[in-house]
Parts: sequence; structure tokens; C-alpha cells
Amino acid sequence: MTAPNPTQFDGVAAPSPFPPIADFAFLSDCHTGALVAPDGAVGWLCAPRFDAPSVFGALLDRQAGYFKVGPFGLDVPSARAYEPGTNTLVTTWRTSTGWIEVRDALTIGPRLGPDLTTPHTRPPTDDDATHSLVRTIACLEGRVEVELVCEPVFDYGQTAATWTSDDEHVATATGGEQSLRLRTDMSLGIEAGRARARHVLHAGEQVYSSLSWAADLGGAASLDEAVAQLDSTTRFWREWLSAARVPDHQWREALERSALTIKGLTYLPTGATVAALTTSLPETPGGERNWDYRYNWIRDSSFTVQALHYLDLDWEADEFIQFIAGLEPNENGALQIMYGIDGRRDLTESTLPHLSGYEGASPVRIGNGAFDQRQNDVYGSVLDAILMHTRRSGRLPRALWPVIQAQAENAAAVWRDPDQGIWEARGEPRHYVSSKLMCWVALDRASKLAEIRGDASLVSAWRAVADEISADILAKGVTEAGVLRQHYDTDSLDASTLLAAIHGFLPASDPRLRASALAIADELTDDGFVLRYRTDETDDGLSGREGTFLICSFWLVSALTIIGEGVRARALMEKLLRIASPLGLLAEELDTSSGRHLGNFPQAFSHLALIEAARRIIAIERLNEFR
Repeated sequence: MTAPNPTQFDGVAAPSPFPPIADFAFLSDCHTGALVAPDGAVGWLCAPRFDAPSVFGALLDRQAGYFKVGPFGLDVPSARAYEPGTNTLVTTWRTSTGWIEVRDALTIGPRLGPDLTTPHTRPPTDDDATHSLVRTIACLEGRVEVELVCEPVFDYGQTAATWTSDDEHVATATGGEQSLRLRTDMSLGIEAGRARARHVLHAGEQVYSSLSWAADLGGAASLDEAVAQLDSTTRFWREWLSAARVPDHQWREALERSALTIKGLTYLPTGATVAALTTSLPETPGGERNWDYRYNWIRDSSFTVQALHYLDLDWEADEFIQFIAGLEPNENGALQIMYGIDGRRDLTESTLPHLSGYEGASPVRIGNGAFDQRQNDVYGSVLDAILMHTRRSGRLPRALWPVIQAQAENAAAVWRDPDQGIWEARGEPRHYVSSKLMCWVALDRASKLAEIRGDASLVSAWRAVADEISADILAKGVTEAGVLRQHYDTDSLDASTLLAAIHGFLPASDPRLRASALAIADELTDDGFVLRYRTDETDDGLSGREGTFLICSFWLVSALTIIGEGVRARALMEKLLRIASPLGLLAEELDTSSGRHLGNFPQAFSHLALIEAARRIIAIERLNEFR
């Protein structure tokens, strides 16, 4: 018999110590988030907030810290699911001797006073984060040996923990200026920079652990308190979701999970939304397209407000608009393309060479060097969001008018200039069609806001500029075949031109809109999923290819619906929903050859685009019911 070739499993399908991105579960307390691998190990947690240095970073380097709870010696659970309507995770394990169930949550409970850990700048709500990760293990049948291993490595895996033990049930880990306190009813031992416990559970028994990073390091001090905090968290999420208007439709579960994910990526103290929980998860396996997404992108604002209002989550929409209104602009009054979740402007990029990166993808970056790029699309995103919110709320707050006027004036001043485009290309500035399109959106929406305000002169002035931009795009930004270009100096396609349909730049019956959408569907796809652009045709300043972009694929669903290709749109929508993670989450990209999710995870923009696409199809279906 021929011996197996030890290299026969080399390649993308080979076993890896890094679990597939889509296999992680997402937990959130609306201050920070955690990713939990199938084996029960927390592989990513930044405390006390989304953009803080990681304390568990095994997602990016197997030596950068983790926190595992589960049966001893097993890595593959029998089942994992969220408690319905929540971000509380339940993992069920079958061992050779019994069954156990693990509940995990970043806990939320009634607000007891000012938050000294992550202070609020917005009015606090009735419920808030307890700044702790609570985990319980219940034995359902038989007997099971369970294990707890907590090994934080502070400051992105650079500082090992120093542990001190109060007693055999409480231990504190310190690294640099940060501390975590672990409490459990299992007996703890400290060994080699980690706290560890082993215990045999019998049917009907239950144990807990609580890890706190609150200012006072408070946390559940008993099993009853731990269960109560988990139950409170479950109630919070269900009560929050019950306020949302989710259509009674076969896609209800996907819409609810998207809503819970977007809420989970919201930083409650300011109302900001992070683009994703993580940094440096690669867009190309093993490549350099690795970015830090733990910030608020202003370009997302239009889709954020639209999704929130569609789901009747008007409170969240208002908090987000107030965050936008309070941001410090540049010297010319324009907003940056992105801000920190606390509103800070400086997001200087650096690398962490001591981290191996996810499956060797390097460099690992923190900060984002695109923060000071010129991207002319930002003005349209802001003003589209403000117009939607103004129409929905029936109010145009005084504080918003200076923001409106500054963005409109800046769009009018720069729309003729080249920029880096919506995709933050690090090559030469170009006359990107999508950037000019979003400048048109800015002036179109500004004129409508001026009409609401009753300023006839600005209505006329801003409308005139919008018409000028439209004429320029149609004169220089369309190929001989009637398809919208990526930029004025190429006939290459770019998925961002699908925004022409979504933002109403051209009427649905316009042949150029139809030709553009169909060209992208037929020529800029991989197995039906949409690429941003072809990297061999675009100077983005980087090497390597990238996966298909899920947001662009959902944009194509919307565009196909708008131009009357409903059957094709629904087929693509169903295909996109099938590639969601086992827990209903979406990353930024999909590698169609392997089916693997790529890029930072979970990705707010992907879930926002899912809601946008679903609402259009559902609206058409509802209209057809009455024909």
C-alpha cells in the first residue's frame, strides 16, 4: 500500500491553527466586542472599547492570548447558536461521558450610575455594559470534565500577564496599566502567565466564570449573579429587537441578525459605528491587504441611517446623526472620511511586526493611513443621511445646518478634482466616477435640505451645481457602450458605479443605468459575486488579488431590482444569504474558489447592504401582492 503523501493537503483547504473567519461567534456589549472560536476560545477582545489594544489576540497570532472554557480535550462542539433575538451564545458539547452547555455574553444590565470605564458623551440609556465577559457551564447529562484557561497578553500580544491571587476563586491579571479580574466557583491555579481550572461536572450541576475590566474590576461573584447577568443581557437584546420593525418574510432571520450585528458594532457612549470588530484580517490569504476597521467611516453614514430608519430604530439613527453633527471638521469645514469612535481625527497608521498575522498575513496594522486621504464621496454620504433623517423625524436641528452648508460648499469646490475614490486607492488620484456621483448626491440633497429650511437662493445655487456635475459625468464618465466608467481615463468597470442606481442619479428606465448594472453583473463577477474592480486594471498601490466584495454584490441586487431584473436580483440575494456564516454573520469579502470569508469580521457595511437589498425586493413583492 502506498504511503500517503504528507504534502497532499497543502493549500487553502489544509488544516490550520487559525479557525476560518466565518466560524467565529460575535459577542458585544456596545462598548467592545469579542470573537469566540468553535473550541470555546475567545480569540479577539479589546478592552475596554472596540479600538483599545487587544488582551486576547490569538486571532492574529497564536501566542497573543486567549480565554477558553469548555470540555477538557475537545475542540469541536455539537452545536452553536445564538439565543434567538440576542447576541448571547450557546454552545453544546457531547463528550464520551456526557453533555454540557456553555453560555457566553459580554453582559449588559440596568445602569447603576456613571460609567467610569468608558464615559458617555451622549445621554446614557437605561441599560449599559457591565464591562465583563460572563460564561456558565451546565452539565445536561452524565459527567464531564471541564476546563478553564485564561491567558491574556496585553497590548496586542506584547505584555504577558502578571497574576495575583486573592483566593482560589479570584485572580487578577495585570499588564502595563491594565488589569483584568477573573472570578469563578472552580478552584483556580496560576501557572506560566495563565489562570487555569479543571472540574468534573455531574448532571444538573453548573459553574461560572466572570472576567471584568470595569474601573472597579467588579463582576459576578457567584453562580446566581452570573446567571442573572446573562439573563439580563438576553432580555436587553430581545427588548431592543422587539422595538424594530422587521418584515414578516422568509428573510426575517437574516434581517434580525443584521440588525443585532449593526447594533453590536455601535459604540454606545458616542453613537458611532465601527466598520468591523477587527483589524488586519486579510483580504488576500497571506497578503498585504490588511487594514484596521475599528473606526467610523463617514461613507457608511447613508446606509446606516437608511437601515436604522427602515427597521424603525429611530433612536439609534438619531444618536448616529448627533455623533456626525458633533465631529470636528477639517480647516475648510469638510468632514474627514473616518474618525475614531470617540470622534478623534488622528488615526495614524503603524504596524505590529511582532504579530504573525492571521495565517501569516502581514503586516498587522493599527490605525488607518487613509484617514487623511481626499475622498470626495464623503460629502454625499453625509448629506444623504441628514436628508433621510430630516424627512423621517420632521425636524432639521439648528446644529446640523452648519454641517450641511459646509459639506455642500466643499463638494461644490472640489468635485472637479481627482481623488483616491471610495475604495481608498493608494495609487495616483483619479477622476473617479463614483466620487463625482457622490458630489452630485451632496448638492442634490443639499438643495432639498435648503428647500426644507426655506432658503430659495441656496436651493437654486446648489441645484445648478448638481446639474453641472451630472452633465460632466454623462459627458466624460460613460463609455461608447453606454456604461459608467471607473474613472475618466479608463473603460474599466467599478462596482461603486452601482451607487448611480441606489442614489437615484439616473432614472430606472435610463439605458445607461441598465447597461452599467448588467455589465457589472456579467463582466465584473466571480461565480456571480461582484468584485470591486479588477486589480490588474486598477492602480490601487498594492499587490495581489482580492476576493469578491459582499457589499458590492448586495448593491448589484439593489441595482437589478431597480432596473426591473427582479428574478435575477432575487436569485443573487438567495445566493448571498446562503454564504453567510453558520451564525448568520458576514465578513467583507468571499473567496469564491474556497468559499472562505475574507477581510475584517463581522463587517457592518455588508450587513447594511443586506438590509438595503432586502428592503427593495420585499417592497416589490408587497406591491405585487395587490396587483
